[in-house]
Amino acid sequence: MSIFAIKDKMDDLVKELNQHSYNYYVLAMPTIADFEFDKKLAELARLEQEHPELADPNSPTLKVGGDITKNFTTVKHKWPMLSLGNTYNEQDLRDFDERVKKTIGERFEYVCELKFDGLSISLTYEDLKLVKAVTRGDGTKGDDVTTNIKTIHNIPHKLKDLAAPPIFEIRGEILMHRAAFERLNKEREELGEVQYANPRNFAAGTVKMQDSGEVAKRPLDCFLYSLNTDKNYFKTHWESLQTLKSWGFHVSEHSELNTNVDDVLSFVRKWDEERFNLSYDIDGIVIKVNSYAQQQELGFTAKSPRWAISFKYKAQEVETILEKVTYQVGRTGAVTPVANLKPVQLAGTTVKRATLHNANEIERLDLHEGDSVFVEKGGEIIPKIININLKKRKPGANRIIYPSICPECNTGLIRNEGEVAFYCPNDEACPPQIVGKIQHFIGRKAMNIDGLGDETIETFYQKGLVKHISDLYTLHERADQLKTLERFGERSIENMLKGIEDSKQMPFEKVLFGLGIRYVGETVAKKLAYGTKNIETLVGATLEELVSINEIGQRIAESIIEYFKKPEHLQQIALLKSYGLKLEVVENEIALQSDKLTGKTFVISGVFETYSREELKDLIESNGGKMLSSISAKLNFLLAGDNMGPSKLDKAKKLNIPLISEGDLLEMLK
Repeated sequence: MSIFAIKDKMDDLVKELNQHSYNYYVLAMPTIADFEFDKKLAELARLEQEHPELADPNSPTLKVGGDITKNFTTVKHKWPMLSLGNTYNEQDLRDFDERVKKTIGERFEYVCELKFDGLSISLTYEDLKLVKAVTRGDGTKGDDVTTNIKTIHNIPHKLKDLAAPPIFEIRGEILMHRAAFERLNKEREELGEVQYANPRNFAAGTVKMQDSGEVAKRPLDCFLYSLNTDKNYFKTHWESLQTLKSWGFHVSEHSELNTNVDDVLSFVRKWDEERFNLSYDIDGIVIKVNSYAQQQELGFTAKSPRWAISFKYKAQEVETILEKVTYQVGRTGAVTPVANLKPVQLAGTTVKRATLHNANEIERLDLHEGDSVFVEKGGEIIPKIININLKKRKPGANRIIYPSICPECNTGLIRNEGEVAFYCPNDEACPPQIVGKIQHFIGRKAMNIDGLGDETIETFYQKGLVKHISDLYTLHERADQLKTLERFGERSIENMLKGIEDSKQMPFEKVLFGLGIRYVGETVAKKLAYGTKNIETLVGATLEELVSINEIGQRIAESIIEYFKKPEHLQQIALLKSYGLKLEVVENEIALQSDKLTGKTFVISGVFETYSREELKDLIESNGGKMLSSISAKLNFLLAGDNMGPSKLDKAKKLNIPLISEGDLLEMLK
């Protein structure tokens, strides 16, 4: 290969790896497996070693992670957050062990820890209080996400009196358990939003959200695994881990102290099997020399410590046959392709189906009927096809073509500009959309109708008892017909009809959420309800009027306008109104405790000791005060907590708006 070809190859690798790093660390949407990324990184490192004169000074081989997002304050790490060297085979671990022995001799211990598949975080405590939480970023500086991290239940804000250093830093990993991921991703699917690929991405995306109130609604967890201080308070890493536990920090119970590399390898092999029994994802094992004195003796390379290494598990992969591709139509009309596979064992379960995500994925894979496919289940909850074995493709096999019409109702599919999914627009006559909409309407977060479940709705639809959500409110007229159905006794029918009648008392915001308008989730429904007061105003609102409502963006506004253009939707709303459902905000829904704050306006910013921001908002509104969405000359008070945004503070000072504390607010209400 000529020197010019080598330079081109290196430049291409730098460009590709930088893009993958950006996708992983900044967008939290990786487009390549860790193993493939590490292979490319190793290839670039080899070429740089052979041709140092061609190396890029900003090569990804010299970086720890990705770039810094522009949404948060950038903070420099007091102790750099270095990455670890990775290995995928046992011989590399033995080589690492030999290198350690050459430097510090034979007498030492290893600590083995699970390598959590999440987002690295650094927590700084001063005088026993959490004062700062910073992401890894590029290893030397990261994003200040303190307000968001304070919403995680097992990260203490303040420690009890103990003999801790005046300032110390703890490092850990933010993650999301698989059950929470599946539930939240299903909600995103129902809203027609892009789903996250795995819990790691969902956790990373959550930590980077601007609204800490929304972060608090998503159940994140955090495992802590290292302590940094200005001077050594402990002799070993193991001792520091036990102390962190005694201080009340969440430390994994699965760590292990080993005296030789054979025991380390036994630990690695054990968790290669048992990792699938955990409620969260791990992608490897971290091995550290235990003694801090020996760690100092071993030292560091430019980007990683010489006293630690990471053994990464390969995502489990098997080969099987693609039997056919089917298409599922969701509540919002999104058509999702699913690969039906010849059953095969993978990661401890029998896999029969794999996600194909969308039409773009089918095209990327160039799928053909009967293909022999490689299926992976690593960080992904749902198995996915990662490649095709072209050597086994049957001659003349037909290419898989994504349909142009709905597989359920034969309506032509549409694809909105800038979106990857195709949708069936026939929401009033497409069976799975109808059933899905009614199931959504009766759900706990919407109308919360007792005595009704998803299977019951499916049965009612098949029997012709319900075709629209409004039909639920006429079921009492067909009680005799209900009694003829299997598994429907008189008591269960009575309970169901009572639940339907009781649902008429649900507030406007719940009805609005229950309608299932695309992109209108719980929070958006509440903003719309209180921003428009009634359904007539909402139906007649212009794009400009909708986007003027706090937190309503153009995409949501356009979806609302499109929804109310359909006569069928307006007819349903008219029927719901005639049946007595609440389609306006009842002004006394917020029961006034007093009128002490009447005529006063507030903005809340920061984190508070006693109350959550939502509780403070309710407190203000229940005493006659009004919440504003932003700081302006109309604002009377800025209720300021810890870590409030500097831009809000500067604007408030320029406008001479009084800053009040949590205590000041309570004084006003005495």
